[in-house]
Amino acid sequence: MSAEQRDHTPERVLVFAAHPDDIDFGAAATIAGWTAAGVEVSYCILTDGDAGGFSDHDRPGVAALRRQEQLVAAGLVGVTDVTYLGEPDGHLEASDTVIREIVRRMREVRPDIVLSMHPERAWDRIQKSHPDHLACGEAVTRAIYPAVENPFAYPELAAAGLQSYKVPWLWFYGGPAHLENRFVDVTGSEDAKVAAITAHRSQHPDVERMQARVRSILRDNASRGGLPAGRSAESFHVVGVNTEDTIAGF
Repeated sequence: MSAEQRDHTPERVLVFAAHPDDIDFGAAATIAGWTAAGVEVSYCILTDGDAGGFSDHDRPGVAALRRQEQLVAAGLVGVTDVTYLGEPDGHLEASDTVIREIVRRMREVRPDIVLSMHPERAWDRIQKSHPDHLACGEAVTRAIYPAVENPFAYPELAAAGLQSYKVPWLWFYGGPAHLENRFVDVTGSEDAKVAAITAHRSQHPDVERMQARVRSILRDNASRGGLPAGRSAESFHVVGVNTEDTIAGF
């Protein structure tokens, strides 16, 4: 890992997820640390989340409920900028339309780091690899190179004043464990993460079991990342897109 990657504190971060609550499971503690340090963090949720939950009650209202839950969860870790693409839950595709809207959001925010779900399936725990999660990762990856930095891609965006932009770093969460190369020490932010996940109340039939499992995963991440005993960590697969170590076209 380069010194640039290890020591750089971003100014702006843009996080993509397939569903409300995905970000909170994957990166809420890291995000809490960033916002506490003054980093501007924005969320973009790709689907409407209407296929989630465990109750038959008021299914037409599930999408609105999940948006509200996500706003509450985001606020608990210092994030107020939350947007939604509204794609149908369970049917997300890395389509041209979705990629264009992701490019639009990247060009609007112009982040130092983009966080996204991973495009590769994790066989160690297949629940991480919901088809929408994989589609989110694929769409973001296609958007980040080359579309967002290509001045000739989506000329309608440039015509609207959204010029091409080179994203420096892409961080994936929720991917295969063997690809993880960045373990962020989030000790002290565990409660904020658990509170953010718990805010998605429609998604948790057993809140106490979920909370205990999340804390256990954080400790396991820290152990895998070589952190001292008793620490907690979130894990990522970090990819340099436009850094001092990369060359355009290679």
